[in-house]
Amino acid sequence: MSGSREGRSTGRKIEQAIGKALDPLASALKPKAAAAAAPGKPGLQVSPLAVPFPTIGAVGGVEITTARAGFYKHERDDLTVFRFARGTTCAGVFTRHRIGSAPVDWCKRHLDGADGGSDVRALVVNAGCANAFTGKAGADAARRTASEVAKRFGCRQRDVMLASTGVIGVVLDDRKIAARLPEVEAGLDGDVPAGEQWARAGLGIMTTDTFPKGSYAEARIDGVKVRIAGIAKGSGMIAPDMATMLGFIVTDAAIAPPVLKALLGLHVRTTFNSVTVDGDTSTNDTCLLFATGASGAPLIGRVGDRRLKEFSAALDKVMLDLAHQLVRDGEGATKFVRVTVEGASSPASARKLAKSIADSPLVKTAFAGEDANWGRVVMAVGKTDEPVSRERLAIRFGPHVAAVEGAPSPTYDEAKMSAYMKKPELEVTVDVGMGRASATVWTCDLTKRYVEINGDYRS
Repeated sequence: MSGSREGRSTGRKIEQAIGKALDPLASALKPKAAAAAAPGKPGLQVSPLAVPFPTIGAVGGVEITTARAGFYKHERDDLTVFRFARGTTCAGVFTRHRIGSAPVDWCKRHLDGADGGSDVRALVVNAGCANAFTGKAGADAARRTASEVAKRFGCRQRDVMLASTGVIGVVLDDRKIAARLPEVEAGLDGDVPAGEQWARAGLGIMTTDTFPKGSYAEARIDGVKVRIAGIAKGSGMIAPDMATMLGFIVTDAAIAPPVLKALLGLHVRTTFNSVTVDGDTSTNDTCLLFATGASGAPLIGRVGDRRLKEFSAALDKVMLDLAHQLVRDGEGATKFVRVTVEGASSPASARKLAKSIADSPLVKTAFAGEDANWGRVVMAVGKTDEPVSRERLAIRFGPHVAAVEGAPSPTYDEAKMSAYMKKPELEVTVDVGMGRASATVWTCDLTKRYVEINGDYRS
């Protein structure tokens, strides 16, 4: 589609309409210009691993707009609202953090209730205030937000989904959202191209992100073309177990809530739950999948329906793309790293081993220093208590063998290894010699910049 006249036209409109917001991003993506300012929080620089926001085609049954509610002191949109057609279905996966947020509690309660997710009409996202660890006051603010939006959209409170991101421990000032709803309605009723709507939304949900994250794919269900579009935010406090992120995906396919839930559960394990920046899990992690049914494709009401095969693969592609972008925007990151564990006794064991490597500060600082310190990888493997054969253990950095059969490789070449470690994208493969199971986790390096960003987070 990106090569079509429609795609080129949409791309030009996006650039013209939000040029000011994306100028720093566009500059940062040019060679030797990674130090440009990010369009999110002042003082941040665009990640050198950033990727451009894609051209997203029109997904029927959804309109999106953004506004400035004032949760941030600086000038930026921090309120994003999606409006869905009647009959839109929804499913979600959320953080398992024991201290969840008010918006997470709200969504879980209504999606898990009778007929939950069968007619969702809106999604309201605010950046700048997490509304987590705020007790009854935070829950009341979430309820009032849903109530105000429901009145304007002519739906029930339960049909409004909520998501928040920002500082923990601050009660959401819902009056700021209510004050912007007339502007929001006007924006939703406007004539803004779909691609621009998604681009603005990608910017609107950012916190310490340095570039907006989006993805788009198409598939066919029973011969009918359907579209899948998504955005996500996340940069720090990122770890498996729903990661630290917000992700919103919309398709114009017609899919029943139980099927959506099954699809999310299937793909989240190898996408959003297989990335880590710093090993910390947030209170607000949310991924919502909406199906408007506007494509005209037949309704899929059974999980095992074979007509879902192509759609399922496209959804996985979108989710993995967004998950990778979270790692690429890891706070202070300069390396995008794929960690694969092979030869494990079970998939769960492989996953735990891969996560131990990817989460290790010592391993991650070695990546930052462009040092193939495979001894730190051995440390991360051995500390897990997972079954490992010391005599069969093998470690590779890209195509270069560092260790084999439990000892340093006789063909180890320091010069070649050092040259490889200077690349922005790295692969580490560990064979633990216990079976046939494998797992992959994506991570980034740990730099001084991570400490600077988080030491200055609330100031």
